[in-house]
Amino acid sequence: MSVDYKLIGSRIKAERKKQNMTQEKLAEKLGVSVGYISQIERGITKTSLDLLGTISDILCCDISDFIKASSQSSKDYMSEEFSKNYCRLQPRERRIVDRMIRFFLDEQQNNGPMC
Repeated sequence: MSVDYKLIGSRIKAERKKQNMTQEKLAEKLGVSVGYISQIERGITKTSLDLLGTISDILCCDISDFIKASSQSSKDYMSEEFSKNYCRLQPRERRIVDRMIRFFLDEQQNNGPMC
């Protein structure tokens, strides 16, 4: 099983920003460098469960918010991320994505899998 640390990091970043907290402030509260926080948020550094627990305590959220569906083998992995990104699109952009999906599905039905 592979864990998507980039996804976990992006969730940490999103929660931190939602709370108007800087990387500097989070780093200070954790007793680590700003560079280390940056590496975690970009998924470059794999963080321990202990550190994730501390981060969730600081950000007053549940640790599961960071790690749910972060396994690349999880069937919900892509659908959750797709839904989150899709919701961020403007209505016009959503229509374009819908057309693209219909195109791929039609091609697959008519010509078999594209891969």
